[in-house]
Amino acid sequence: MIRKEKNRPNLIFSLIPLVAMGIFLGIGYGLFHLQAEVLLICSATLAGLIAWSHGYTWKELETGIVNSIARAMPAMLIVLCVGLLVGSWIASGTIPMLIYYGLKIISPSYFLVTAGIVCSFVSLFTGTSWGTVGTIGIAFMGIAEGLHIPPGPAAGAIITGAYFGDKLSPFSDTTNLAPVAARSNLFDHIRHMLWTTLPAWIIGLVIYFFIGLKYSNIPVQSTEIDQLLKGLSSNFNFNILLLLPPGIILYFAVRKLPTIPGMILATLLAGLLGMFFQGLSIADVTQSMATGYRADTGVAQLDKLLSRGGMMSMMYVTLVALCAFAFAGIMQATGMLQKIMEQMLKNIHSTGSLIVSTSLSCITMAFITGSSFLAILVPGELFAETYRNRGLAAKNLSRTTEDSGTVIVPLVPWSMAGVYMAGTLGVPTLIYAKWTFMFYIGILLAWIYGFTGIGIAHKINDDETVAGS
Repeated sequence: MIRKEKNRPNLIFSLIPLVAMGIFLGIGYGLFHLQAEVLLICSATLAGLIAWSHGYTWKELETGIVNSIARAMPAMLIVLCVGLLVGSWIASGTIPMLIYYGLKIISPSYFLVTAGIVCSFVSLFTGTSWGTVGTIGIAFMGIAEGLHIPPGPAAGAIITGAYFGDKLSPFSDTTNLAPVAARSNLFDHIRHMLWTTLPAWIIGLVIYFFIGLKYSNIPVQSTEIDQLLKGLSSNFNFNILLLLPPGIILYFAVRKLPTIPGMILATLLAGLLGMFFQGLSIADVTQSMATGYRADTGVAQLDKLLSRGGMMSMMYVTLVALCAFAFAGIMQATGMLQKIMEQMLKNIHSTGSLIVSTSLSCITMAFITGSSFLAILVPGELFAETYRNRGLAAKNLSRTTEDSGTVIVPLVPWSMAGVYMAGTLGVPTLIYAKWTFMFYIGILLAWIYGFTGIGIAHKINDDETVAGS
């Protein structure tokens, strides 16, 4: 068999797989809700056919795929450990206790601020914006109706809080996915996001405070909140020792110790606490770690919030990542990705323009696909090498993809997140979107930091999946 002469695809051929992926995901995933993994494999197949027509062998493409996945493997192992952690922390009573005391601080006198803070707290310790909106969010909308607070600001505050916690929670799928795509470290990524997310959140709360003053000092009784509190207190035994697992994670993060050993240690301790304080068997604890905790509190909303976790819950994220890296591996091995980036970099002359370009790519992907996963993964793969070549730490890239990818998706009316938020809270997407101040302020801060150099980190280690990069 005569081997074809290998040559690097030109810009037009290099763009075909990327454009095709946008069409596949935009129409297939965004419109018809087809499985993203299959559509990514179709995109990878097209890229492979173009590579084959230019003389590349299957062995060369396979090597590219394997190398792409191998680079992401340390971060993907952390994703699986997060599943372990969430399941064990719910089973132990740690997360239920944190939710319980979060709900206790509700102050209807300052509804918008309180809704934002409590939803942030619950989402931070559960890692789910959807679960927060579908439980605590519904309760707050009931309070808002009783207070005659307009649904737009109420839903905006609830969704803002839910996504603040989602962005910063080590239990969140997108928070884990962003460092996977950028090849950064999970806890470095979370700390670095504080530069944009925390100021944006605080500014948003200040705005809510002044908007909400006209709704203050109206007494209200919330049967929804009371029901959640009763369900938590009657099904879990609370004790200060349940704070030990979060303490271990905080200790490892502050000391910049390896991430996975700390997560495993916190998981095992939570399992022991679950057996001691909640009366669980070893079988119950291991099942929660593997397939997730299954709540049976007698309160449907509470069961929905707490029935989660386990390694199996992270398999969808892992599969999407593997398929995306297969596509990226072919694009990298054949030089197609480099060809595209060379063209894009002609208009990028500074760190600021690089941050803005990354941000706009995430926003575009969010509107095309309606998927926060793909809004993070695709730009992360496209820009990873560029950040490394410019001497910028990978956590700059992972932060930008979350700032511009995660929070835009719920503002897209045809996305699953947009449909879910609007349907759950009973407020159209375009109505609550203008009240999510944190989302827009966070993106603006990311752009300002890029041009001023504030909060921009330079690369220290070649392997930035190691803690402390």
